Amino acid sequence: MAFKPALLAGAGLLALSAQGQPEPAASAVAELERVEVSGRHYDNAVGSSDAASQGSIRAELLKSRPALRPGEVLEFVPGVIVTQHSGDGKANQYFLRGFNLDHGTDFATTVNGLPVNMPTHGHGQGYSDLNFLIPELVDRIDYRKGPYFARNGDFSAAGSADIAYRNTLDQGFAALTLGQRQFQRFVGAASTRLDQGLNLLGAVEVQHNDGPWTLPEQLRKHNGVLTLSGGTRAEGWSASLMGYDAKWTSTDQVPERLIAAGRYNGRPFGRFDAIDTSDGGETRRGSLSGEWHRVADGAATRVAAYVLDYRLKLYSNFTYAMERPEEGDQFLQRDRRRVYGFNASRTFEHRLGGLPAQTELGVQLRHDRIRVGLFDTVERRITATTREDEVRQTQGGVYGQTSVELAPWLRGIVGLRADQARFRVNSLAEAANSGRSSAHLLSPKFALIAGPWAKTEFFLNAGRGFHSNDARGTTTTVDPKTGEAVDKVPGLVAARGLELGARTEWLPGLQSSLALWRLDFDSELVYVGDAGATEANRPSRRRGVEWNNRYVPMPWLLIDADLAWTHARFRGFDPGGDRIPNAVDKVGSVAVTLRDVGPWSVSLQWRYLGSGALVEDNSVRSRASLTTNLRIGRRLWAGSELAVDVFNLTDRKVNDIEYFYESQLPGEAAPVADRHVHPAEPRTVRVTLKLGF
Repeated sequence: MAFKPALLAGAGLLALSAQGQPEPAASAVAELERVEVSGRHYDNAVGSSDAASQGSIRAELLKSRPALRPGEVLEFVPGVIVTQHSGDGKANQYFLRGFNLDHGTDFATTVNGLPVNMPTHGHGQGYSDLNFLIPELVDRIDYRKGPYFARNGDFSAAGSADIAYRNTLDQGFAALTLGQRQFQRFVGAASTRLDQGLNLLGAVEVQHNDGPWTLPEQLRKHNGVLTLSGGTRAEGWSASLMGYDAKWTSTDQVPERLIAAGRYNGRPFGRFDAIDTSDGGETRRGSLSGEWHRVADGAATRVAAYVLDYRLKLYSNFTYAMERPEEGDQFLQRDRRRVYGFNASRTFEHRLGGLPAQTELGVQLRHDRIRVGLFDTVERRITATTREDEVRQTQGGVYGQTSVELAPWLRGIVGLRADQARFRVNSLAEAANSGRSSAHLLSPKFALIAGPWAKTEFFLNAGRGFHSNDARGTTTTVDPKTGEAVDKVPGLVAARGLELGARTEWLPGLQSSLALWRLDFDSELVYVGDAGATEANRPSRRRGVEWNNRYVPMPWLLIDADLAWTHARFRGFDPGGDRIPNAVDKVGSVAVTLRDVGPWSVSLQWRYLGSGALVEDNSVRSRASLTTNLRIGRRLWAGSELAVDVFNLTDRKVNDIEYFYESQLPGEAAPVADRHVHPAEPRTVRVTLKLGF
């Protein structure tokens, strides 16, 4: 499945452009749907969801605010903050509900039906790389938070987001973005109606970026999508071919003691300098997916299948010269896999004890065939093998959920999910770490929805969820670094959640929701990618409050305000402390958008990432950051516009991520415990010209 996505989708795009636009009647229908979508940015009205923390975001909102990176589309999910601690070809850091989700653990994401999270990944469990996302193709984002939904399985304990692409476009477009520091991006897309009612959509993206780093990032990205679809919303199908590849040089986090000294190896050293200039990586993914749906006579059936080919080589050096003083501590994490998956569900209306009811039944199956390894390297040259494994991992889940209208003002939901995971590990470096294991888990779900009264409804949600652990940890008996004996870890780790919520539209033009939640994990087990081992942490408890608001006082004015507070602690006494490292206490986002004021649109957004403990005893904390982003857009003519985006408008010196750990620079006599930081980008200006055709 290795192919050049830009060439493939580019050829499709040229073909679509040559064929022209849909027939007039079809255009009229599409235009009516487009106006309806642009009328509201959210589908979060009273009566539209099963929890106060559930909702949908429409494409129109994504167009109104700028995103520095593709993964930042998830910041439209209330309470989510997205940052980066390495090169832009690497998966982002995600923060939600007191979790530093690392690169995706405990937040399940799909794009166009494809799972993004990677279990038993070379860099980290649940690794979720969204850099292949093309924001211009997104039709909607359906998000859920908490383990209350039967259809969501692995990695969804904190939440999930299903990102849906469009199958057709009202109008083709080509957009060119130019920005500071050699940022160049071209994206083009078009769709056409073929014979026999078929629709063909093609899109291509090419990007280059050096970033603000003294060592140019030299990000080179190629991306493409080709989708064939037919039928209607009532009964139809689609098939998509997607491809993506990227290469980059990264500037990883650096110790603050070096920034304070201002010099390294006889030269000046600042916030945007690199220690190991050969860090970086390359990745690619290609996929073929298809879905079929039918909605008729009070029932809905959906079937989907996919195959995915994925590659990653990631070179990193976080401790510099602590373990190997002569040659440095750089290491390679390599991941190669094929993923096969199948999902099917059926939803139908019926009566239960004389009461109106709706039931959904589903099955989900995923099989990963993985070759994953960890190697010592010097300037990207392998010098030793820490561990290398062949893994076969199969996860299956079946679920059922029934919603019953108990009274005109009260609805109850009961669900049950059963999951099983099977692991087979063939350790190529240490035979003692080979083996087979399995795990299973039952996850009950429950909800009560009361109301509405005065355009206000109330929610009670409870449920059990889980995340899987790295398959290698379930069979490992010998630490690959030290050779010491270690304990195996369970394949699935349970979480239990509870939420009380309310949503109101009592004030005209305002949608407001409040959620009080709690989430308990049996263990904070994580796979440490730079050590090749799984570490067990204590059980944990997180609780918090989320307050989300959407206010449209006038048709041309939209105000978003999302605020969240979290209390995150390990359970049980430990003299070392009970704080969960990198669990941020507060996050917030406030945006003011002026829409279609004549030909103009303006959006101003404030993003706040609060402070968090960096060590268990809370003696070292990260610094809070506040950044401001601005977008000014002007309509030129039908389907064409000019936009100016300014990120970090006030040019604040803040950090995207902070860690506290030991490292040793060349020339230092011993390791030093220090704060290690990766700065946020300084003020960055980008200009986009989009032309419709």
